Amino acid sequence: MQLHQLSLISKQKTKKRVGRGGKRGTYSGRGIKGQKARAGRKLRPEWRDALKHIPKRRGYRFKSIKERPAVLNLDRLNPFFKDGDLITPAVLQQKGLIAKIKGRIPAVKILGDGELNKKLNFKGLKVSKGAKGKIEKAGGKIN
Repeated sequence: MQLHQLSLISKQKTKKRVGRGGKRGTYSGRGIKGQKARAGRKLRPEWRDALKHIPKRRGYRFKSIKERPAVLNLDRLNPFFKDGDLITPAVLQQKGLIAKIKGRIPAVKILGDGELNKKLNFKGLKVSKGAKGKIEKAGGKIN
């Protein structure tokens, strides 16, 4: 037996050719008119229509992943501390002046709003220029 002598046992099923008459009438299950009844129709993808309905905004729309420090003004420190106290982020969190973010104590920045009446020592904190001047004026130190 040779290759040209081989034949299939069962014949392959012929593909139905739609829209060319036959047993389903002239429309062959396509309806009458319109885009879906035509040959070579080019339908617009549904996701594209959904995209058109989403409101567009100008500018950059992604938040920075960089963590921002917790902000605290000088006038908030007066009632919680005595002269000579050491202020760190952990101490501020214990006193309830800052809250944990995602289970961690955040970086803290001291701003210069208000007056500082006590001599305080700051360690491990960021301090603005205005706050630095007021802290040193009151006799405090920044490490």
